[in-house]
Amino acid sequence: MLADVYTKDGKQTGQIELKDDIFAAKPNEHAMYQAVVTYLANKRQGNAKTKLRSEVSGGGKKPWRQKGRGTARAGSSRSPLWVGGGTIHDPKPHKFSLKLSKKVKKLAKISALSVRFEEKNLVIVEDFTFDEIKTKQMEEVIRNLKIEKEKLLILLPEKNDNIYLSSRNIPNVSVFPVDKISTYEILNHKKLVVFKKAVDIIHNTLSN
Repeated sequence: MLADVYTKDGKQTGQIELKDDIFAAKPNEHAMYQAVVTYLANKRQGNAKTKLRSEVSGGGKKPWRQKGRGTARAGSSRSPLWVGGGTIHDPKPHKFSLKLSKKVKKLAKISALSVRFEEKNLVIVEDFTFDEIKTKQMEEVIRNLKIEKEKLLILLPEKNDNIYLSSRNIPNVSVFPVDKISTYEILNHKKLVVFKKAVDIIHNTLSN
């Protein structure tokens, strides 16, 4: 399967061979769902905590005598019924983390890439870099590729600080090295811009 390759100026320079088993696979919706749920669960800190009645300071003395006042009985001012008292059934710190098998992770990523390619939302560009950090340069590249109105994910073959920092202040644009990308990030962005060398890494990583 062939895909067009563009320069950062938006001009087509040729085509590249994409593997059908990665970019034209039948999407597995359940695998993508599991990958997204796992990703979001692993981002949760799980450190919510409030104090129980036994953990709130004060309340050692009985507020008033048991009988004779015409009011309800009270044993402690730290009762959950009182202002400043402890809580009932409080949240406790715990882990939300989930695990996903390598096979399902791989299937989910292939499915997500295939979905974006089928939608014609995957753009392959010749590798480029910037000599300096300039947001204007990246904005110009995005305009040249005619994708400035989309939520955009740029996949690099390796970390590139100049490209990353030049993109950081542009709304709805994210930059990642291709080996660090998740299914969630692919699905969370409408358009993918993939560097030509990054395609080789995808092929090597996800090939059967």
